[in-house]
Order: sequence, then C-alpha cells, then structure tokens
Amino acid sequence: MLLNCDLGESFGAWTMGLDTKAMAEIDCANIACGFHAGDPDVIAATLQLAKQHNVTVGAHPSYPDKQGFGRRSMQMQHQELIHCLHYQIAALEGMAKVYGITLKYVKPHGALYNDMMRDNAILKSVLQAIADYPSDLKLMMLATRKQSEHRLLANTYNVAVLFEAFADRLYTDDGLLSPRSMPTAVHDKTALLAQVTQLITHQSVQTSSGKTLPLAADTLCVHGDNEDSIALVKEIRALLSNTAISR
Repeated sequence: MLLNCDLGESFGAWTMGLDTKAMAEIDCANIACGFHAGDPDVIAATLQLAKQHNVTVGAHPSYPDKQGFGRRSMQMQHQELIHCLHYQIAALEGMAKVYGITLKYVKPHGALYNDMMRDNAILKSVLQAIADYPSDLKLMMLATRKQSEHRLLANTYNVAVLFEAFADRLYTDDGLLSPRSMPTAVHDKTALLAQVTQLITHQSVQTSSGKTLPLAADTLCVHGDNEDSIALVKEIRALLSNTAISR
C-alpha cells in the first residue's frame, strides 16, 4: 500500500506542515495548486523536493477558496468546475515539466473531495475534467462501500482510479469519513495504528457503529503537519514493511 500526503500547502510567509521531513517517508505527494494553498515558489520547492526523493507527484486542486483553505463547499456549474480543475492541473503540470517530472494523478482537496464522494454529479464533473485533460492522469478517491460502482463510472470516462483510505479518520457505515465535528472523528495514536494494521492485514476498518467494513485501498493518506505526525508516518511505514516481510 502506497503512502500519500498533502504537501505544498504553505503560502507566502505562512508555513504549513513539515514537507521536507514528510517527503522522505512517502510514495506520493498531492501538491496544492494555488487555489486553497500554495504559490509558485512553494510549488517549485515542493516539486524539487519530490524529485529529490523520487516521489510520485499528483495535483491537489480545490474550490477557489484560499480564505477557507478549500474546506467550504461552493456551488459551481459543471463546465465552470471543469475549467477550474483544468486551470489548476495545468499550472502544476507546467511547473512539473520544468523539473522533468511527469504528473500522474489528481486528488481533489477538502470540500471538493468530500462533495464528489457524496454527489455523483460533482464526481462526473471531476471525471470529465480528467478525461478531457490531454495527459494520462488517474483519479485518487476515497475507498467506500461503493468502490465497484465508482470504478465502473470512472471506466465510462476511461479514467483509472486509485482508491485511498485514511489512517487517522473514523469511518461511517457507508465508508465515508465521519464529520470532524464528531468528538471521535479523528483517531488518537492507538486507534490510528490499530486501523492501519487492520487495513494492511484484513483490508477493512471498524466503522463508527462498530461494524466491519471491507475496504480495498491502493494507498493510505497520512499527514506531515508536525513532529508527532512525522513520527506516526514512520511507524506506519514500519508496519507496512513488516507486513511485507512477513508475507
């Protein structure tokens, strides 16, 4: 299972996350494209860091919501959202080409990610944007109870999918992420490592109601926000390595 992390989310004088330390531990970097975070200098530095560590690069576009860090839903028309995505993907891909890096996938950020998982109309707009874009890009999206349905839908657009799971989030019975407003929505370290172990060994998670939910994930989302997060990523990497060796 590959480890992916949202990076390049600093902006101007504001530093977000420990990108240098996180990049050394992951396989895939979801790089902000400037609409919720990131700027040309941050994007350039993050791309160079990814190249240094041989990390696969994906675009991390969002609604145009820098003030809300992309965490507020926005009402956008189908073609408007497609243009918004093309603009961001093209910006990141253009800068990536400067450093000899090939963009591999798209992972929407924040509210856009959550909205596409709840609303097939928005998901179809995202898929159409990737299908129309003149590069071979995959869509990274949440592994849920509807994985087969989502894969079939993506196939109709000729878009390949990378399904991801979250190490630190509590799941609903449908396989969606529990709202952050819930007291237990974000796992503590013990629950996080237990969930990662269950994902690795059984390809499932325990939901908020205590049910076992099968999840076949290609990649696991981790965070590099602070020193504690980096230490957790290292522990997760060790769990993955130990499981691979035992098999």
